[in-house]
Amino acid sequence: MVKVLLTGGSGFIAAHIVDILLQHGFDTVVTVRSEEKGKQILEAHPNTPKEKLSYVIVTDVAKDGAFDEKKQAVKSNPPFDYVLHTASPFHFNVQDPVKDFLDPAIKGTTGILKAIKAYAPSVKRVVITSSFAAIVNGKQHPKVYSEKEWNPVTWEEAMDHSQVYRASKTFAEKAAWDFVEKEKPNFDIATINPPLVFGPVVHYLNTLESVNTSNQRFRNLIQGEMKEKIAPTGNFLWVDVRDVALAHVRAIEVPEAGGERFFVTAGFFSNKKIADIIREARPELESKLPPVNAPDDFPANIFEYDNNKSQRVLGLEYRPFKQTVIDTVDALLAVGA
Repeated sequence: MVKVLLTGGSGFIAAHIVDILLQHGFDTVVTVRSEEKGKQILEAHPNTPKEKLSYVIVTDVAKDGAFDEKKQAVKSNPPFDYVLHTASPFHFNVQDPVKDFLDPAIKGTTGILKAIKAYAPSVKRVVITSSFAAIVNGKQHPKVYSEKEWNPVTWEEAMDHSQVYRASKTFAEKAAWDFVEKEKPNFDIATINPPLVFGPVVHYLNTLESVNTSNQRFRNLIQGEMKEKIAPTGNFLWVDVRDVALAHVRAIEVPEAGGERFFVTAGFFSNKKIADIIREARPELESKLPPVNAPDDFPANIFEYDNNKSQRVLGLEYRPFKQTVIDTVDALLAVGA
């Protein structure tokens, strides 16, 4: 059997990855930060035997040597064939950009790669959740965004709190590619680079309190917070969480995915477009929504995007926006939004 280690197993994307790994027949071990989270995952899969699904606790992936002291996280019998690294440190309290964001993001990524090289020589590929944040150039959008683009942010610019998140994603991904080039481990890597990730939260993690950042706009819309004025859309590219999850699994199943970045996006959207779909599909929410003629902030001359590689190599077929919006809204309504 093929065995996979999935870090950050109770995250928004990772929880969907667990389901796909099990459907595709992989033996799956997830890292979680607490016993409680691990148990939640097991209880949600009551018919899955323990050799198919288990967990190991790594309280802080960004801590120096987090995976060294948890050799049992990467050391396993039978040994791991693949690692999907989705865990990334996340909190809102940025006092020191280096200590709170940049170091954890970079060390979280290089730390696990070092541990795999040292203790899990059987691993053939590591797939890393990166982000469109590592591709985007906010100062000067190219004509077309693809995997070839890199965010040109500098370490100095990263000291600005508004840039530190994007910078942390960029430097962490660069550190991973540098590691493979310099250290020549037994494994290759692939990175998955999504923009805003929308879609339903898996049922056992689904609460109004734990709505991931991208999905908060759906909650705000259906709770009437944009009745008077639609909030600015921000980044106009989106993708469904289930497509992102499948991309991670396909990146270990498809040999040609090694050594590649994958820009996974289904295309453009705006907050106004979300409101219009909700109005049409769930008319009972009409009274919470902004007026029909509210202005749309979608720009007239926006850049283009090229997601061809993700379709060609990983075989992704992106879900339509309407389906994602309805599924997300229904998941939020199910927990009382």
